[in-house]
Amino acid sequence: MSFDFDATVVGAGAVGLACGRALAKRGLTVLVLEKEAHIGQGVSSRNSEVIHGGLYYPTGSLKAKFCVEGRRALYTFLESHKVDYRKCGKLVVATEEAEVERIEAIFQQASANGVEGLEHLTGTQARAMEPGLNAHAAILSPESGLFASHDYMLALQGEIEDAGGSVVLSTPFERAEPLPGGGFSITAGGEGGATLTSGLLVTAPGLGAQDVASRIECYPADGIPARHFGKGVYFRLTGKAPFERLIYPPPIPGALGTHYRKDLGGQAVFGPDLVYVETEDYSVDPDKAAEFEHYIRRFWPGLPEGALTPDYAGIRPKLHGKGEPQPDFQLRGREDHGIDGLVALFGIESPGLTSSLAIGEAVAEMATRG
Repeated sequence: MSFDFDATVVGAGAVGLACGRALAKRGLTVLVLEKEAHIGQGVSSRNSEVIHGGLYYPTGSLKAKFCVEGRRALYTFLESHKVDYRKCGKLVVATEEAEVERIEAIFQQASANGVEGLEHLTGTQARAMEPGLNAHAAILSPESGLFASHDYMLALQGEIEDAGGSVVLSTPFERAEPLPGGGFSITAGGEGGATLTSGLLVTAPGLGAQDVASRIECYPADGIPARHFGKGVYFRLTGKAPFERLIYPPPIPGALGTHYRKDLGGQAVFGPDLVYVETEDYSVDPDKAAEFEHYIRRFWPGLPEGALTPDYAGIRPKLHGKGEPQPDFQLRGREDHGIDGLVALFGIESPGLTSSLAIGEAVAEMATRG
């Protein structure tokens, strides 16, 4: 049976585009459907743009595997496509004696995950690197960095299109129906609305993952995990950035916690925190500045009074609620839902951006396995 496209991907964020690229690299004709008017307008546009080393995730988990593999591939991709990045390194800081055991556990986890170049630092060594930092001890991760995530996504789009594929914007996924002989009939709405056929279907719509899965005929309802919105806000510093490296306190339950970065424009940004919300609300409450100031002064006592201004907010597509254990990425194939040719992604939050190239390769392998 011939199809309009060999493969269709729902979602043109970093992960969806990376999936489309990986499929196109295998010689398939690829269509990427995106409901927004531009690529990367969802989760991919509202994050820290951090390249994670792979320190925190349970050994053997998809997060650990894809973060390390993805980070290595990402630096090569950014270099070859001339996308701006800075391998600035990260300090995970114990601000008091009570936190030393926690960062040591991170060191051991990161070592087990194969993260390169890790170093134990005394407080004196950390302060020599970053004067003004409050550090009882620290871990240096030299492979961590920052990058221009939108330029990265444009490069992914360019590779898909160079291979003959299409990224179609303002075209929301409406529904899909498995065809008797294999493949799918897919209906898309919006400006480019149409019904088309595709041999393979990959769903990577971030916050919309559960809704999209529910619109695929025969997808088992009990196989769609619960969705939770994990909102995080950011504040920007008025004044000179105090540190060159990423600064991370020990993680908080369910997230990595409020951290510091000097962005590619040279400005200091702090965030995100984590609050569970019911709707996609991207407002930033200026009154949160006092809470951020108190937290930041744990590792930067010299933060001037009133120097933080509200910046932006993001929402992470979490699969766990408050107080629940944090699950792994979910890449669900035929063995999970019983539908040939379908790979559905759920819970692709941090470190999804760093992991995107590795996720794309894994998805393409799953989808084309036969």
